[in-house]
Amino acid sequence: RAVPKEEQHSVDLIEKNYVYGDIKHEVGVYVKVFTNSPFLVCMDLARSQEEVIDPKYLWIGPDGKNLEGRTYVNLTETGKLMVMGFKEFMSGAYTCTLSHKIIETTTQEEREMFEAYKFMVYAYREADHTYQVFVRFTTKECELEANSQFFEELKRILNIIISDLTCHIIESSYKCHSVRIPKQGLSHELFVSFQVNPFAPGWEEVCHQVPYDCEDATNMRVQEARDRIGEFFSKQTYALKHEFQTVPTIHYVDNSFSVTRIDSCRPGFGKNDITHKNCASCCVVCDPGTYSPNNKVTCQICTRPRVKKYGARSC
Repeated sequence: RAVPKEEQHSVDLIEKNYVYGDIKHEVGVYVKVFTNSPFLVCMDLARSQEEVIDPKYLWIGPDGKNLEGRTYVNLTETGKLMVMGFKEFMSGAYTCTLSHKIIETTTQEEREMFEAYKFMVYAYREADHTYQVFVRFTTKECELEANSQFFEELKRILNIIISDLTCHIIESSYKCHSVRIPKQGLSHELFVSFQVNPFAPGWEEVCHQVPYDCEDATNMRVQEARDRIGEFFSKQTYALKHEFQTVPTIHYVDNSFSVTRIDSCRPGFGKNDITHKNCASCCVVCDPGTYSPNNKVTCQICTRPRVKKYGARSC
């Protein structure tokens, strides 16, 4: 089908991976760590559709110096800039000044025009995922010695199910409660809680097989681990209905399995859905004056902001 002009445009933009400047305000750009940035165009969309006479482009990086000749940038003759193999320290303001001539048709008089465009470019990573699981089991009574044995055995089995994924069970605990169920009277239940975590010993070696960033591989592994554990519990329901002559003393409460995702960011990165609403679920590099020493999801503010760099892990 024929694509209308405006639409044609947005199609081109997606295909060509361009981000246009805007004279009125700075443009935010998010680049995944270790990948190449899109092309930053030293013009706005309207200007790029017109003829421009004697254009010259001056790109200045976050350190305030000219970007020409730097090994990690690709500068085209039409003023487009790509930053390659993006790392935390490359974050910051990239500004471009476009100078071009306007020639009066009647007098052929020349005037030089200048336009400045500013891009705020931030390194980001995917969040690391851990899954929090809650599940319940019926037991005979809360003081039963078998309860803790059962809990240890359950952990052992779950760890075996996911060990080839270099995932493991952490933060595990259980409590026994007496539960009054309508029309059934009183029963005793173990409320079990644990996390499925992708950083079992040996996870770094698995990561080194990935050329770039490990988060994608890690997140795929832990998701697979979560799925296997979900399947394990749904099989319990089937087994109770079909395979046991007598129901075991401690058994799974049907449909009690629930799981929620917990995100964490690598040190030097954090989430902020107010300042980075276009990349709200990303772990964005901490701004100068803030830092993140751990795997929490927020960058903390330095009390005495000595930190002038992006991605600080300490003040």
